[in-house]
Amino acid sequence: MSQIPGMMQLLKKLLKQQQLTYADVATHFSMSEANVKRFFSQQKLSIDRLEQLCELLALSLSDFFMLLEQQEQKISQLTLEQEQELVDDPKLLLVAACVRDGWSYQEIIDQYQIEPLEAVRLLVRLDKLKMIQLLPNNHYKLLITQDFQWINRGPLERFIANDVMTKFLMSDFQDDHAFRFYIRGSYSASSINLIKKKLQYLKQECAELNQQDRHIPPSDRQNIGVLLAMRPWELSTFRKLRRDT
Repeated sequence: MSQIPGMMQLLKKLLKQQQLTYADVATHFSMSEANVKRFFSQQKLSIDRLEQLCELLALSLSDFFMLLEQQEQKISQLTLEQEQELVDDPKLLLVAACVRDGWSYQEIIDQYQIEPLEAVRLLVRLDKLKMIQLLPNNHYKLLITQDFQWINRGPLERFIANDVMTKFLMSDFQDDHAFRFYIRGSYSASSINLIKKKLQYLKQECAELNQQDRHIPPSDRQNIGVLLAMRPWELSTFRKLRRDT
């Protein structure tokens, strides 16, 4: 399936965001505005022209293709069956986490106790689950978003709640890359909504940073867990001191 229409759509969007016109493109290309309109309408774009447009947009080619990948439709939530299959097989869950973080087939078998043929079979299963598109030579294209949502009270959420969060919090958080805080207060409804929006923004930003770092070798990255949570809450020691009403 051709990616040219999506590329042209993204280029138009980026030009509009930076308030650049076809006339600006024509000047940058040293050609007439009519010719610029023609190659946009005919969707004919050479790699040289694309590189020139990226220069005008102050983007590298790799930045552009990353934006193109982010623009493509991806799965934002797995099905109940998909989640259950991941939870039932620790190695499948591990490989799913690795591909989400951009690890290559070779990096997976180098870092973990997974044999080459077994790794291929696990990638095939992820392909069947529509989480990746398996490509020649064990390359793949990720088909899930970085910030995909768990099913509420589904298999993954139960797994995280039962097996992950307790172990995650069993630490003094004194490592160089560790950070912990707890804050409480009494807030209005509007303030609570504002806090929730800021936490959602931070979650999205963490996902985008994970996407940006995919090209860095795993040996130069640190696995990090970030836990964001808020709910109506009062310490039991405080609650016991409340007057009966």
